[in-house]
Amino acid sequence: MRLLRMSTLFLRTLREDPADAEVPSHRLLVRAGYIRRAAPGGYTFLPLGKLVLDRIAELVRAEMTAIGGQEVHFPALLPAEPYQTSGRWTEYGEDIFRLQDRRGAEHLLAPTHEEMVTLLVKDLYSSYRDYPVTLYQIQTKFRNEARPRGGLLRGREFLMKDSYSFDLDGAGLEDSYAAHRAAYQRIFDRLELTYTTVAALSGAMGGSRSEEFLAEAPAGEDTFVGCTTCGYAANTEAVTTPAPEPTDPASAPPMQVHDTPDTPTIETLVDMANARELGGRDDWTAADTLKNVAVEVRGPGAPEADLLVIGVPGDRDVDLKRLGAVLHPATVTMFEDWPARPELVRGYLGPQVLGKAGVRYLVDPRVAPGTAWLTGANEPGRHATGVVCGRDFTPDGTIEAATVRAGDPCPACSQGALEIRRGIEVGHVFQLGRRFADAFGLDALGPDGAPIRVTMGCYGLGISRVMAAVAEQHHDDAGLVWPAAIAPCDVHLVPTGAAQLAAAEQLAETLTGAGLRVLLDDRPGVSAGVKFTDAELLGVPRVLVLGRRLAEGYAELRTRASSERADLPLADLPAVLAPRRPS
Repeated sequence: MRLLRMSTLFLRTLREDPADAEVPSHRLLVRAGYIRRAAPGGYTFLPLGKLVLDRIAELVRAEMTAIGGQEVHFPALLPAEPYQTSGRWTEYGEDIFRLQDRRGAEHLLAPTHEEMVTLLVKDLYSSYRDYPVTLYQIQTKFRNEARPRGGLLRGREFLMKDSYSFDLDGAGLEDSYAAHRAAYQRIFDRLELTYTTVAALSGAMGGSRSEEFLAEAPAGEDTFVGCTTCGYAANTEAVTTPAPEPTDPASAPPMQVHDTPDTPTIETLVDMANARELGGRDDWTAADTLKNVAVEVRGPGAPEADLLVIGVPGDRDVDLKRLGAVLHPATVTMFEDWPARPELVRGYLGPQVLGKAGVRYLVDPRVAPGTAWLTGANEPGRHATGVVCGRDFTPDGTIEAATVRAGDPCPACSQGALEIRRGIEVGHVFQLGRRFADAFGLDALGPDGAPIRVTMGCYGLGISRVMAAVAEQHHDDAGLVWPAAIAPCDVHLVPTGAAQLAAAEQLAETLTGAGLRVLLDDRPGVSAGVKFTDAELLGVPRVLVLGRRLAEGYAELRTRASSERADLPLADLPAVLAPRRPS
């Protein structure tokens, strides 16, 4: 339908913000009548919202078709067996919805479809001549979010485009990956999103390479960094730390233990160390101390958690989100049961005893062989100076778990500094490799009759999350400001009174005949002020006002994004407002 009438449109705008709205997109999409909360993490799309959602899907579908993608549609309710075969039934833990049918068979609501698409291709394709192939779908997905929030930004049910490439070798995978990457860039450019492509960790997907597309927004839950000098960008979970050159541990002065009562924090420890010139120094800083943080790590399905201690420079904290991403699919929590480990002294924990205690110890890359530290002596009220890595303790390995800060050196160019930004993940691309092909034995018979193990990529794009991300970036104090490519209508036609309504009806028919989608505010008895307020809230890109100059043959054109206004002859409007994209 090209003509929508506000007199019959299923719509109620709100003047007050909903009580549970935390971010601009949530607040405005509800107030403007695009979505309505149905359950925690689940939203009903009302007519205007469904129009926007469909137009985003159409745009994405066009770009997927342009790179040779073929659309399929899988069920959302899936059997457990394929996910048990791949190992992700256990890996996902509590992040998926599980249920049983009446016969007791296990099922899940699909968070993603790698297993099913691999089985589908195995079922239908057998020869090297069948490849490469790319399949995609636009389908509802489910995640058992512990704390759904932000409206469409983090829900339990969401609409997603997921595509999967199948190639015979690594070069083919590189081509498929590059094609999707470029398609995503075109999509986000057409959506007028300001975004950054960043290096990322693969998490539950696995694979050798992955990148995220993050729409920059203060409400974004993802933190990422960008270099001030080069083009390096990465999710903070994927940032690597330049390590100092190792030195000979034997050349360092011997370790000394000192009484340091009443030093529960790094700050109080540094103050006392300088006041007492511990180790012959009065220039201690937090960066010279070694903070040791005890956590519990529980693998999927493991009956008990393992104790792990992480060592980071004292001017940093352990970032549990970074740590969890590195240790995925295991879950990480802080260790609290200190009475169960009396050999470890809380608040004065040092690495010197961890090996003897059978505790695994991983350190930040800055804790390189030969570096000396002020750290706990593992005795109440005591610390030690000159604790040297490689001499007084030997870590079990390094781990990227320390907080990333603005101003940290760039790991790519080593000359620029990192800036911290926030963004909304709107797309994620992965080079899966052969993880799922190995799990399900996906082979193609080569020209010589020998089997070739297929290599895969997968590529996700959140349709409903994109809608929220666009709203986050395209709004003002008055309401939404939709880009033309996905706006629910091209023109919002506002007659200021009953005298202008007949002309507005005729103009609406003319504009729809010219291929435009028109929203006509034909509500009887509604003041011009209320109509203008609703027009700003709804955010249609161009608002056409029929008012005082209608008798002269003019209408006022308001451009929502720029607030520009111009009086135009009625006869010129079809040409001026001609659609800028396929209808």
